[in-house]
Amino acid sequence: MENALLIGLSRQVTLERQLDVVANNVANVNTNGFKADKSLFQEFLMPVAQQDNFIGRDRRLSYVQDRATYHDFALGPTEMTKNPLDVAIDGDAFLVVQTAGGERYTRDGGLQINSRGELVTAAGNQVMGTNGPIVFQQTDHDITISADGTITVLEGINNTVDSIRGKLRLVNFAQAQKLTKQGSNLYSAEGMAPQADLNARVKQGFIEKSNVNAVTEMSRMIEVTRAYTQIAAMLQQESDLRKSAIEKLADVPA
Repeated sequence: MENALLIGLSRQVTLERQLDVVANNVANVNTNGFKADKSLFQEFLMPVAQQDNFIGRDRRLSYVQDRATYHDFALGPTEMTKNPLDVAIDGDAFLVVQTAGGERYTRDGGLQINSRGELVTAAGNQVMGTNGPIVFQQTDHDITISADGTITVLEGINNTVDSIRGKLRLVNFAQAQKLTKQGSNLYSAEGMAPQADLNARVKQGFIEKSNVNAVTEMSRMIEVTRAYTQIAAMLQQESDLRKSAIEKLADVPA
């Protein structure tokens, strides 16, 4: 296969993967606490051409390689909901939740109470406190979540008893880019130990929205699609040129 086709193919492969990343961002533009992913590319230079008959800089073949993707942990906009169980985290911390696969981490602060009185995420995973799951009593009301994550309630008929039900466990990671998305807006931390985050603050009655910029991502999607189409047209032209050359070379005069 000619060098132009190989280089064009390398670009198409990276564009296809970039489109997957952009499409996932667009699909989660309304997902609470979602963090966008970005693609990293690098130039891969082949030291010599396939046919060693070029000189100077023409010997260097420049391919495209998608080296990795990374998480954009920039804070998303916060929206006031006035729901006492909604929390937005101001800082780099994550909430800790318990799943069937073990501990996971999320920025989605849309919380609720299940039938057993446990504080859970929208997906039903237990939200962990510093001393384990956070459980409410049937008589609890007027739930208050302080800036440090401490959860207090009023209980009893006369509203005179102020009780603490727990404290949200907020953690961060020294190498947050190594967190792996697990679906359902959760991250796993294989091989990394979470550290207690004492600087993050909790805002009750707010929710952090996705940090995806819909206009930017849609523009990028159009840009990637156009680039892919242009390269496909170029490769088709190269293929037609090669086919025409072979046909003419095979056309031997009688």
